[in-house]
Amino acid sequence: MELELQSPDAIPPAARLGLEPPRFCGQCGRRMVVQVRPDGWSARCSRHGSVDSTEMYHR
Repeated sequence: MELELQSPDAIPPAARLGLEPPRFCGQCGRRMVVQVRPDGWSARCSRHGSVDSTEMYHR
């Protein structure tokens, strides 16, 4: 499942730039489970799935 955002403002600018992982889901506002790795980060919403920093660069 891939995370889809309702508006571009749902993720803070630092997160959109890949500098900081999103902490809250852009669809439901739930707190996401975030894992920071040496090569990036991943964030998972229990309802809407996961997003990875590598996916952010390909958009």
